[in-house]
Amino acid sequence: MEQFIVSARKYRPQTFKDVVGQQAITNTLVNAIESNHLAQALLFTGPRGVGKTTCARILARKINQEGYDDPNEDFAFNVFELDAASNNSVDDIRNLIDQVRIPPQTGKYKVYIIDEVHMLSASAFNAFLKTLEEPPRHAIFILATTEKHKIIPTILSRCQIFDFKRITIADAAAYLAEVARSQGITYEEEALRIIAQKADGAMRDALSIFDRVVSYCGRNLTRQAVAENLNVLDFEYYIRITDLILAGNIPVLLLAFDDILAKGFDAHHFVSGIASHFRDLMVCKTPETVNLLDIGNEGRQQFSMQANRTSMGFLLQGIEIATDCELKYKASLNQRLLVELCLMQLASLVFEGEKKKISNS
Repeated sequence: MEQFIVSARKYRPQTFKDVVGQQAITNTLVNAIESNHLAQALLFTGPRGVGKTTCARILARKINQEGYDDPNEDFAFNVFELDAASNNSVDDIRNLIDQVRIPPQTGKYKVYIIDEVHMLSASAFNAFLKTLEEPPRHAIFILATTEKHKIIPTILSRCQIFDFKRITIADAAAYLAEVARSQGITYEEEALRIIAQKADGAMRDALSIFDRVVSYCGRNLTRQAVAENLNVLDFEYYIRITDLILAGNIPVLLLAFDDILAKGFDAHHFVSGIASHFRDLMVCKTPETVNLLDIGNEGRQQFSMQANRTSMGFLLQGIEIATDCELKYKASLNQRLLVELCLMQLASLVFEGEKKKISNS
């Protein structure tokens, strides 16, 4: 049986063009290399899984490729990776400094990638300062961290800082679509958007989740199957709940909430989702703000139809009630009752001067 390679490794970018969602940084690095303006100390900072270490490896390979005919040469002997989470002592940094003095055997540069650099001890940082300020001509340091605020200012002042941003849902879904096509997997656009949302801005997480849902769904990724596997409350839940609120159908509304709890969803997350859903309906009401709705075309139509049935006053009051419930949730002794009361208040909202009629249909 052939060994399975996880997508996060299999589809790791090999060139700057392949890096998802970081065009400003990759363009800057390419221009710096071409114009010979590359700093010798770089700090890559940003959330996990957005391409910091990947860009560091691509950079290490690219700066050594000049003058070499073999495009597949990866210059592995020129790249040294140190995990500062487990190698954070003064001795570890001194060993690194001793290595730095030796010039490379092939290529022009030795590149030192120090991951999770914020984990270095204060004394290790201080031992590193002089070398970072005046490194040998053949050495380039790339420091990577998720927590820039933990790095001492004297280190920051010696580095050129690149802030990596979270991957947008649209960019992550587009890349997942490419991966799916390369594997011959059919998919619904909304299914990939759910995966991208669940990944919360991290491309590596998105690819890991993609592998998991492919194992569950097989060669066809549907929105319903992906939402079921990831146990997420997708927008159709909130469309249905809002329909019941607009109808004033409190008994069915409470039963729908009970069904959501029975499926293992968190009530706090559910209330937060209602406030977000009302916000989405609000941005659907005007053409200028509709692009703020981060959802596919099919879902956008459903949102627009529901938005047309609501008034701005109702949505504003609804957001206020849901947000108030969200704030009180953790301190409440009877959390279920608190959420049920919130739903009953939403279904009984007074807007445009008249009390909404309670319907049993």
